[in-house]
Amino acid sequence: MHATLEQMTVWGLISDASLLVKGVMAILLLASLFSWYLIVQRGALLARIERQAKAFQARFRGTADLTQLQRRDEADEDAALERIFQAGYQEFAQLRREPGIAPEMVVDGVERALYVAIAEQEERLEKGLTFLATVGSVSPYIGLFGTVWGIMNSFIGLSQVQQATLSTVAPGIAEALIATAIGLFAAIPAVIAYNRFSARAQGLVARYYAFGNELQGRLQRRLAGANPVAAAA
Repeated sequence: MHATLEQMTVWGLISDASLLVKGVMAILLLASLFSWYLIVQRGALLARIERQAKAFQARFRGTADLTQLQRRDEADEDAALERIFQAGYQEFAQLRREPGIAPEMVVDGVERALYVAIAEQEERLEKGLTFLATVGSVSPYIGLFGTVWGIMNSFIGLSQVQQATLSTVAPGIAEALIATAIGLFAAIPAVIAYNRFSARAQGLVARYYAFGNELQGRLQRRLAGANPVAAAA
């Protein structure tokens, strides 16, 4: 039984909605809650990564001897630049210990190690973004489905009354439109967060590659200094 115009409230309309529309609303609410969890979690993670990357890059550029940055234990999971440095420098140190290896092979090995490390960090940055994109693109359509279903039921109910008035039409249409409102409520923050996080992730990946090139250049100069004959040739 629909509420009258004077008795209509959001909670009353939701409780009077059909089972299918309630299911649509529940799905959208769960998607919205998980989206907000990802927004908070990914926002905090990106802030930590950016902060640690800036700090390590300053240490890297202020240290003449790169062995001082080498550490025995594994770097913090959020210290992306430090992990990339560890991967490249460890490969460099390991290849240099091999007898008779050419400097070009050392450089190629370091480059491959850097690419692998950067790819791993890039994958970590993109974690969760697919869900936000899915919620942002699909939620309005799910809400629209609930709205269409609710309005269809309202018109079916109207066919069973002698005279249709505003008090009989409005509650059914209003409760159906709530599904669209919830769909937009879930989609809009997800789209904004996805665009924002994607831009920040791309900026970090560009920083990773720039750091990799900078590290590779310093290691090449170190090889050239250790092999003056090869450098002169």
